[in-house]
Amino acid sequence: MHKKGQKFFIVLLLLTTFVVGYTTVFSFLKNEKIVVDKTITIGNYFSFLDSIVLKYNAITPYNLTEHLLVRANPWIIDTLQNTDYYIQKAKGRFVYDQKKMVVLNKGDHLILPDAVLAKKIIESFQKTSIDINIPAFKLRIFEDGIERFEFPIRVGKDEKKYLEMSGRVQDLKTKTGKGKIVAHVRNPRYVNPVTNHEYFVTNRDDKRITKLPQIPFIETEINGLRYGQLIHPTTNPVTLGKAYSNGCIGTREGDAWVIYYYAPIGTKINIRYDLNVKSNNGEAIVLKDIYGYFKN
Repeated sequence: MHKKGQKFFIVLLLLTTFVVGYTTVFSFLKNEKIVVDKTITIGNYFSFLDSIVLKYNAITPYNLTEHLLVRANPWIIDTLQNTDYYIQKAKGRFVYDQKKMVVLNKGDHLILPDAVLAKKIIESFQKTSIDINIPAFKLRIFEDGIERFEFPIRVGKDEKKYLEMSGRVQDLKTKTGKGKIVAHVRNPRYVNPVTNHEYFVTNRDDKRITKLPQIPFIETEINGLRYGQLIHPTTNPVTLGKAYSNGCIGTREGDAWVIYYYAPIGTKINIRYDLNVKSNNGEAIVLKDIYGYFKN
């Protein structure tokens, strides 16, 4: 190629690169909209989100994740929260198979966050922490030291039992300590750890039987150890406020969705056992010592 031709080609290439780069940057000066092209149920919700993240992560000036995308569209969390069996029951609706419930309708718009909004959400993730006080039966979410949410929970029983799943006798009390969220199980198996039996339906508090819902389980690491101590929903909220589980932290179905989207991998968690607390109006309260740690 002639030298003049080479120079022209190089200049053209640089100009094209600049224009493409400028266009990409300019397109993220404002939030883009993604049109949902089909009806999305809970059963195909995660695969749909994964496809969106895979498609757009290549062009976003930040690392696009499911949590980032959904937090930019908080109405999705509201929709998921309202798929709770008992919320639907209060509205006069019986839900046998939660996986068939519609989350996104064809024609809905999702915001693809610009760099400014993405940075704000990422910073909020870094400032978020989960606090669980066992005898208070409460899980609270803090952001930059400010309480954002408070949810009722159930905790582990005060007993030791042989678990077929682990093959040994285990203390079922919920373990205390500081740690972080290390994994999400988006399509969990429901297994009774005592018998190691997997089940697919559940007997609700109203004595009706339904299929088990698809709601993510959250795995914790406490004091550097993974005890298999999960944060997950219970289909029997009558057990909240009790020492009832095999060590896991149980929540309402709707609350589990909120916790999931405020607890990406790496979120700090503190599980404590404090009897001396204050009420919402500042009154000092001494909680019941459910594990008998201070009976002497």
